Amino acid sequence: MSEVKKIATRESYGQTLVELGAENPDIVVMDADLAAATKTGVFGKAYPDRFFDVGIAEGNMMGIAAGLAASGKIPFASSFAMFATGRAYEQIRNSIGYPKLNVKICASHAGITVGEDGASHQCLEDIALMRSIPGMVVMNPADDIEAKAAVRAAAEYEGPVYIRLGRAAVPVINDRPDYKFEWGKGIKIQDGKDVTLVATGTMVNSAMEAAKMLEADGVSVEILDIHTIKPLDEDMIIESAKKTGKVVTLEEHSVIGGLGSAVCEALSEKHPTLVKKIGVYDTFGESGSAAVLMEKYELDGKGVYRQVKEFLDGLK
Repeated sequence: MSEVKKIATRESYGQTLVELGAENPDIVVMDADLAAATKTGVFGKAYPDRFFDVGIAEGNMMGIAAGLAASGKIPFASSFAMFATGRAYEQIRNSIGYPKLNVKICASHAGITVGEDGASHQCLEDIALMRSIPGMVVMNPADDIEAKAAVRAAAEYEGPVYIRLGRAAVPVINDRPDYKFEWGKGIKIQDGKDVTLVATGTMVNSAMEAAKMLEADGVSVEILDIHTIKPLDEDMIIESAKKTGKVVTLEEHSVIGGLGSAVCEALSEKHPTLVKKIGVYDTFGESGSAAVLMEKYELDGKGVYRQVKEFLDGLK
């Protein structure tokens, strides 16, 4: 059996920026002294007159991005998720969100898969922060193909966008002819009737691994890939919830304010359903390899399987 191809979504981002740069001279890119890690450096080499490294000054970077957008450019601003959304939150809110400017914030190194960089760099709050800004689109692609499509969709969309990217190489799961990306619309990975797994980002692969184990136990699993958390594809989620009656959300993020919260908000208003949230529970991460941390926080396939099985067994 051939080995599964793995690519980090930050790599996908860098490649797509270069392609967009060739297609549109209004594309400009900024970074905050992390161009080698966020992969914006490849754009800088290809188009040095449209690349700006502002140094360790994330708030200033967002202000510059706002000015460029107001001047008709399409700026992509990048740093680690912790610094892009945490350190620069006020500038994003007031200088980009409030005037609804056409800025694309593409933040890498999100979640616990940052690994050895430790808790200070493992941002588990970024989706919650960006979701709370009025008018901000929030996307969290699952793999290389989805990341490339998300970046292109962001470039075409008029308005502020946040895209969450990862450090670690992840399996390419959307390499199929029928794959179609549409922002604001989820993707049904597979049909099922017993439980719905609503996953985003790295957790789509974990959901697929867990589903195989659950199906070996006779559980029919429906999997939804929610690459756009805001606006959320409420129709797809509600339709699935009506069919299975049980929903589990999966995210490499705090269970407070992220995908799980968004799903619960939608279901509680329109189709009350029992929901189990899988993610990081009100704690910080810690230093360790990405694989070990995913296992410890039960976000790998086996951990998800155990939690979903416990959830279902508790309903019998």
